[in-house]
Amino acid sequence: MLKKGICGVLTALAAAGFCGCERRPAYTTVEGVMLGTTLRVVADVRGVSAQELYAAVMELDREAKASMSIYDETSLLSRLNRNETDSVDRHIAFNLHLADSIGALSDGRYDVTVKPLVEAWGFAGKERLEHPNVDSILEFVGREKVRIEAGRLVKDDPRVQLDFNSVAKGYTVDLLAALVEKYGAENYLVDIGGEVRCRGVNPGGEGWRIGIETPFDGNMSNGEYLQKRIRLHEGGLATSGNYRRFYLDAGGNKVAHTIDPRTGRSALSRLLSVTVAAPTCAEADALGTMFLAMGADDALAAAKRMPGMKVYFILAGDGDGYEEYISPAMEALIMQ
Repeated sequence: MLKKGICGVLTALAAAGFCGCERRPAYTTVEGVMLGTTLRVVADVRGVSAQELYAAVMELDREAKASMSIYDETSLLSRLNRNETDSVDRHIAFNLHLADSIGALSDGRYDVTVKPLVEAWGFAGKERLEHPNVDSILEFVGREKVRIEAGRLVKDDPRVQLDFNSVAKGYTVDLLAALVEKYGAENYLVDIGGEVRCRGVNPGGEGWRIGIETPFDGNMSNGEYLQKRIRLHEGGLATSGNYRRFYLDAGGNKVAHTIDPRTGRSALSRLLSVTVAAPTCAEADALGTMFLAMGADDALAAAKRMPGMKVYFILAGDGDGYEEYISPAMEALIMQ
């Protein structure tokens, strides 16, 4: 069920032009690499240079990876997974709590204990197994098998392992938003690998415009092919999809990175892309993974049971066409 490196990249497009009769705030732009993917910050920060802001962002990058990375063998999460420590930090505690909240909505489809499954299928930085013994792995997968007590991680089975790839990037986007707000920003967009948090207006004085990519297999265009544009003034936005991180097995079957923790296998359906807008990017990130893991029919039914949920689904249609579902709460954000 885990995401992803860059699942459903969201390209932020700042509107150009200034009105001569109205004074605009000065914006600082920082670009680079964060969490191993693209970074872009556009913010009206005060009293800090672009170089100083970049240095602060890189320190946040180091902090996030040292805590939550499953690819860094020295991270706190990796050491927890190897049972070398049981002490959790604020980042891991927060994400485990959020995983419980999202998991309660998912009928078991959102579960951060899926790391052994993700690893077996080759999506956790390890070589994939040709024929993983899914049933044996499922014995130690399940959110009920791990908890935090007095700041300590308690496992019912020492083989339980956590993977926050379905939420950690969105959570770090929120930390980045808090960082620019600390430097006085009232208007900003922060974007890590296409997951976004914004507030206020862009340099042109309009809401931030965010592109939703067309989810055809192998689309690595980084914004060249867009299905829709969304205008957002505040909150987080994330897209999940199985059109980038996948491979074909020896039988030609598609194996994608989103794993259903109930079956232990790829959650593949005609639901190709899920975009969620939420108060925070961490929520949007986790909810996107949840809906994608549910599959088309269950995701549509769940979204319709949640009238306030802001979602945009792209589904496979007839032939090479697409079908779309835009929830009533999301309609106001879609640019015509």
